[in-house]
Amino acid sequence: MNVPDNLKFTKDHEWLKIEGDEAFIGVTDYAQSQLGDIVFVDVDTEGETLEKEETLGTIEAVKTVSDVYMPIAGEVLEFNEKLEEEAELINSDPYGDGWIVKIKITNP
Repeated sequence: MNVPDNLKFTKDHEWLKIEGDEAFIGVTDYAQSQLGDIVFVDVDTEGETLEKEETLGTIEAVKTVSDVYMPIAGEVLEFNEKLEEEAELINSDPYGDGWIVKIKITNP
């Protein structure tokens, strides 16, 4: 299983890559393997400021839907638009092209 050492991880299997006062958020390799084939990602919180552990969106796999939680408080700046056409990027590249949102950290 792939576990990059430059990321921070949550108990709910989200990862966080901090770059200054911004960060990218996605789900771990383990989480995507447990979900199975991902077919849709829904993030309707773009532009909103969310607290740690609030739901930022959902991931829909063939047999289930799972919430994605904020690992840290911040404003959701950007949704990874590649996921609109290729949600399976989360399966194939969870720590790279499969990132879900970019945030501005409000409380590091």
